[in-house]
Amino acid sequence: MRNSLGLLLRRGMLGAFSLASLWVPGGPAAAAPAPPDTTAAPPAAEAESLAFTQRYRALGHGGIVRAANSSITCRTPVAPTAVSCPAARGGLAVANDGFDMFYTDIDKDPNTYNSSSAEVRLPSGARVSYARLYWGGNLRVGEQKPPKDNGRVLIAEPGGQYKQVLADTLVGHRVARGADAFQASADVTRLVRSSGAGAYTVAQVNVAMGHSAAGAWGGWTLMVAYEKASEPLRHLAIWDGFGPLGPDEDRVVRVDDLPFPAGATGRMGFVAYNGDRGRRGDSLTVSAGRGGAVALGNSANPRDDVLNSTIAESDGAASRRTPSYPNTLGYDSDVLDLREGLRRGGDRLDFRLASRRDAAWAGALFVAVDAKR
Repeated sequence: MRNSLGLLLRRGMLGAFSLASLWVPGGPAAAAPAPPDTTAAPPAAEAESLAFTQRYRALGHGGIVRAANSSITCRTPVAPTAVSCPAARGGLAVANDGFDMFYTDIDKDPNTYNSSSAEVRLPSGARVSYARLYWGGNLRVGEQKPPKDNGRVLIAEPGGQYKQVLADTLVGHRVARGADAFQASADVTRLVRSSGAGAYTVAQVNVAMGHSAAGAWGGWTLMVAYEKASEPLRHLAIWDGFGPLGPDEDRVVRVDDLPFPAGATGRMGFVAYNGDRGRRGDSLTVSAGRGGAVALGNSANPRDDVLNSTIAESDGAASRRTPSYPNTLGYDSDVLDLREGLRRGGDRLDFRLASRRDAAWAGALFVAVDAKR
């Protein structure tokens, strides 16, 4: 799958795969025709923060799945007496600022310095209606990565070769709290629709290696909305933005026009950066407008430490990915069950992501809620 990248790069002919998204309220996003090779295109415009806005919305029989992985992990502990790197990766409650960090690179290609893969698990017979790739991380650690590369990444579909993806919307990029943080995204519906389920590999996420008090972190998430007639009628939505989380900086997303009955089932997923395992005080709550907010969590995500460097499914099981470290050391892309917050019914959902101790960053979320019981 990845053996031909070197030849492509040497010839300067790396095929671009950049799809402009057209969003229609209440319906799936449509993909515009792919532009010609944009390898030499200027970098996407950037903003210090991006308000969370709706990216995709649909009411239909189907759901949303996601694949995700981190792009960097530990190499050696900073202090000789500290926890070993294998123990940290294995799930101990330690943070990235205690390690010299280095890239994950599974593809054995000398032309890429980081790469990781994860499985998109679509139900048999499902049709992809929308797919969006998110990537981001910290540019300043032991080295400083150039921001001009924030909006570029490589992706290989199952059994395929790398294709360049360019961000098709504003890139969030802000220097704060000792970090130089960013998140970019692009519509990849055409690629995922034609390729289907399986392991996708993402490479060249623009993250820095080394050690600093802010820590090294970064990764990617592929969100995929699908249609399948035999599944329940559901409200499906994807929201994204970019901004820091802290004592006075919660991120709130209100999903309106979402009528659901009492006892409905549903799931949500979110992307966040630099959450540290074992540092209590961060939470993700949901309110349906009736009664108080409900703190979300599962066996992999404690309700008071939901930003804990995990990539897990709604039941707490680990997602299928390579490498599959239980502690990602700074990247969260989790799916959580919403049933407790839906039990009284309602017509909207308010999500609040808060971090009282971690210097974290919020990036994206999705919602899939039954419209009927």
